[in-house]
Amino acid sequence: MALVWIISAEYLGDYRLKLTFNDGAVKIFDGKDIISKPLYQVLQSQATFQRFELDGWTVSWENGKIDIAPEYLYEHAIEA
Repeated sequence: MALVWIISAEYLGDYRLKLTFNDGAVKIFDGKDIISKPLYQVLQSQATFQRFELDGWTVSWENGKIDIAPEYLYEHAIEA
């Protein structure tokens, strides 16, 4: 896989993000599966989940303390 990163992201509700990648792919990522993992439990609050930021590479939360690799997002999201 070529190097991918996120160039834009939009919160769609219910832990879903619409992600546009540098290769032009537009995908929907459902975060419900990851919020049960210990590292991501702080994101169980939808209010917190929707306060993501783009850091030039991927989406992150809590001022960069939490992020998800763009490759993971690319592979686990579905085409929009």
